Amino acid sequence: MQKLTPFLISCLLVFGVAACQDAAKTTVTAPAPNEAPEAPSTQATQAAQEDAQSEVRRRQLDADIRAREQRNNATGGDTQRATGDLASEVRSKLEANIPKGQLTVDAAEDGTVTVAGTVNNQQELAKIERLAKEIKGVKTVVVKATVAPPQS
Repeated sequence: MQKLTPFLISCLLVFGVAACQDAAKTTVTAPAPNEAPEAPSTQATQAAQEDAQSEVRRRQLDADIRAREQRNNATGGDTQRATGDLASEVRSKLEANIPKGQLTVDAAEDGTVTVAGTVNNQQELAKIERLAKEIKGVKTVVVKATVAPPQS
């Protein structure tokens, strides 16, 4: 029974991911992968930063990443990761480490992750690929994000 429970939960999550093909976003206002990015407002940037840097949200992001890794390890999913899981884990990692970013994450079955949207400066843009590759299963990172400081 102990081995069956994680399997059933994993099946439900995989089904849920397959049913929802929306790209993972670090904020509600992040552009879709095929939309032209626009500079966010100062208020949107501040709200995103406050949310991402709150202690509750950081614990949620860390717990999300740990739970997905444990589930993938329990189900032998190290070699065959669901694209939704991959996109969600990368999104969580970016949200926690680039809190002012307005990013959208999309993943393909071959381990390619595409990150689009905007960040506030060149340093944040440079972090995207390194952070995304820290997630197990990411093989290639395509960065389509641009630098667009918030506008008043």
